[in-house]
This record gives sequence, C-alpha cells and structure tokens, in this order.
Amino acid sequence: MKASEVARRLATPLTAPAWAPVRSRFTDREYLNIVYRTDPEALRAAVPEPLEFDEPLVRFEVMKMGDSTSFGPYTESGQVIPVRFGEERGEYLHAMYLDNVAATVAGREISAYPKSTGSPQLFAEAGALVGTLDYGSQRVATATMGYKHYPMDLDEAKAELTLPTYMVKIVPGYERAPRVCELVRTQITDITVKAAWTGPARLQLFQHVLAPLADLPVLEVVSASHIITDLTLSGVTPVFDYLKER
Repeated sequence: MKASEVARRLATPLTAPAWAPVRSRFTDREYLNIVYRTDPEALRAAVPEPLEFDEPLVRFEVMKMGDSTSFGPYTESGQVIPVRFGEERGEYLHAMYLDNVAATVAGREISAYPKSTGSPQLFAEAGALVGTLDYGSQRVATATMGYKHYPMDLDEAKAELTLPTYMVKIVPGYERAPRVCELVRTQITDITVKAAWTGPARLQLFQHVLAPLADLPVLEVVSASHIITDLTLSGVTPVFDYLKER
C-alpha cells in the first residue's frame, strides 16, 4: 500500500477499518432518561473546568438503537450532567457503556464520546419500561419507569435531546503524555421526535470499580422521560485547549 493511500485512511486495520467512513443515521432510537439529584461534592469532582453546574443533577440514560447506518442495532447507557460553559447551558457526557465494538471505537476516534464496553438493555416488562446496565457479569444500574403513562410534549422532548453537549477529547502521545486534550462541543440538530412520554421512575446504582456510576449517588429522582426519535449526530468543535491552559 502506497504512503499516499495510507495517509487517506481514517482508521485501522488499514484493509478492514474498525468503523465505516460514513455518517450514521439512527432510526427508532429509543431513550429512557431519568434525571436525579446527587451529592454536589461528588459532582464537583467529576465535572471538568471550565464547565460549571448550578444544580447537582445527573441524567441516567439508556438508548436502544432500533437501527443505525453501518453499526446496526445496539444499546448504550451512561450518565450526562447538566452544565454551563460560560453563559451557554448544555450537558457534559460523563460516561457511556455500550455493546457494539464499532460504535465504541468510532465514537472515541471520530469524536470524543467517553465510550467503554458494557451490556445495557432496554425493554418493557410487567407494565414498566426497564433499563439495565451490566459490566461483565455484575449489575451496575437498574432503572424502571411507568410504561407510557402520560404523553410528553414533543417540542419539550426535542429540547431535552438537543442541548449543546460537551466532552473531553484526549489523544495520548507515545510517551503517555497527551498530544491532544480539549473540551469539545456538539449539538444534535437533525432530529425527528416520533413519540414521548413521562411517568414515575426509580433508579438504583451499584458499586463497581471499573464502572463507577454509583460515585454519583441517587439522592432523589427528579423526572423521567421515554422518547423515540430518528436522528443524525453532528460533528464536534474544540472550545477549550487544556494543554495551552496548564
């Protein structure tokens, strides 16, 4: 393979990249979102400067991808934190766990999604919408919500999913010091909300050293939503360079 061809590749292995060089469209992407109040000191230790938060809130989410271009169906779960960057209100992606290797690698390499492996599930059972997350054989989260109890305004549901989103992008150097360490911003703009509901919900988090969701403990469930969408993710833009500020 000529050097010029190598330089045009976006991922390895060179002859069979871990992810396809296409923009993924998500069809019937189903969300279970539970917003809860947590310990402010624990949250302060997790939110990177220059982001700030006003209330100690966390959104636990489970997303079931009914279909997605190149990745196919898979499920994802994680924690999202409402924050401010200056005067702009948005969300910080704290941690994500999913069961699809290509989606995990692409999310980390193309963008800055903090993705790791896990085994999340989202399903309806006995009148409840149930979201679970296992790490290996161990349960680390169980969420339940009343199944389609109350219709949710579709514009409100759209606003919930289209806030500016912040992530930390780190590219390590060969001496283990970072070559890139940036705060980046993205925002979903291409979205159709097909249905949405609210209802009562409960959330349990369990301690695990490698999936420490419980480090942001559940003190009070604030709200819950069940949303079905079609959407396309947008690219990212750097907004803060940690290496220049140190």
